[in-house]
Amino acid sequence: GAGAGDLGHQIASARTTVLLTGESGTGKERVARLLHLRSDRRAAPFLVVNCGALPEALMESELFGHERGSFTGATGARAGLFRDADGGTLLLDEVGELPTALQVKLLRVLQEKRVRPVGGSSEIPVDVRLIAATNRDIEADVKSGRFRQDLYYRLNVIRVQLPPLRERGGDVAKLADRFLQQFAAEMGKEIRGMSPDVLRALDAYSFPGNVRELENMMERAVALAGGPTIGLGDLPADVSGVSALPSPLLGSAIPPAGLVLDDVLGEIERRLLLEALDRSGGVRKAA
Repeated sequence: GAGAGDLGHQIASARTTVLLTGESGTGKERVARLLHLRSDRRAAPFLVVNCGALPEALMESELFGHERGSFTGATGARAGLFRDADGGTLLLDEVGELPTALQVKLLRVLQEKRVRPVGGSSEIPVDVRLIAATNRDIEADVKSGRFRQDLYYRLNVIRVQLPPLRERGGDVAKLADRFLQQFAAEMGKEIRGMSPDVLRALDAYSFPGNVRELENMMERAVALAGGPTIGLGDLPADVSGVSALPSPLLGSAIPPAGLVLDDVLGEIERRLLLEALDRSGGVRKAA
């Protein structure tokens, strides 16, 4: 399979189905969107459906559409995502969650390039580039019979395995800075960067939630930042090792990466000043 860095023109421009695998939060939807934007389908729709989000009957209608009156509550006809994405790209996120009956119907659509709406009597041609994504061990699901082998082979034409953030070395600091700049611009805050302590703490953290967790972490840090630099106190306590309590006490453990005492003392001073300002209603002299 290809790596996340191999998203060359050949993969993007092919009509071939791509299977994106990797832990939750590794950025599979971002990669799928990038493949779409680099393809000759970029002017057509890019649509996403979470295959584990709906009951089987509703998922079939969501994907393939339905005719009016085809089931209780079907007051009008619906085209379905395959027809909505015609000419473009459809991402089937969490494809490993698809029930077996829908796996059979999806395989037929991929083979015949036609969809039959629920309650419909005829099939409708579709031209859709399919990208599938899963955080499951899909090979194990194939072996156990939970996922159809024939559909797996149809989806697994080009494989892109996205590594977890903890295995991406220097990417953490680069991504953190990119998110920092993005959120600082969105919130209208002048933030130049992160303290060395923050960079060390991020480097030592395992990021079980991967890129999504880092993005949320930097949004929170920018929102909390009271100055031009992100400090340890702007990170969650389990990352920084600094107590989350609004008291000037440290947690019981120094983070694995160590810390610079002056930076921590500066952060404690900043928190006390902010708390004093808050109590005094913003009156500096009283604070």
